[in-house]
Amino acid sequence: MTTVTLPTVSPPPGRYAVAPGRSFAELTAYYGPLATLRRRVTLTGASLTVPESADARPVFRFDLAGTMKSSLVSEHVEPLADGRHLQLLADLDVRGVTFPVLLRLRVVRCAEGRLLAVGSTRLSYRLLRRATGFRLPWSRPATRLRLLLAAEFA
Repeated sequence: MTTVTLPTVSPPPGRYAVAPGRSFAELTAYYGPLATLRRRVTLTGASLTVPESADARPVFRFDLAGTMKSSLVSEHVEPLADGRHLQLLADLDVRGVTFPVLLRLRVVRCAEGRLLAVGSTRLSYRLLRRATGFRLPWSRPATRLRLLLAAEFA
């Protein structure tokens, strides 16, 4: 069996947005190993800004509405060794309070002018609730949250 490494093509400099209907966001609450809540979150906007200079890093922005009205902004992006994964150190802004988040994105497709990325992050519900005041319904206990994002930037 042979291993083939696919070359990665970074998109040209500029600002890329997500077309309506070409994105997905889901919030899942877990209590131990059980999922107690799974809900789609409206992704009102997402953008990727690729700078002109090679020294500067791209900036990802995801705006969420509905259950978790917030924005996720990352100015620190690190490509991982395999070239298909990105690690984003981001700030989740919930009700004006920022909460640090580690988001891992997998680049599914990268062609000229298009980038399809899927990523997820895990959050401690207790820390998020104490820091930002975000609460789930009392009938949905949770110890941690998972936020899943998928977007096609064009």
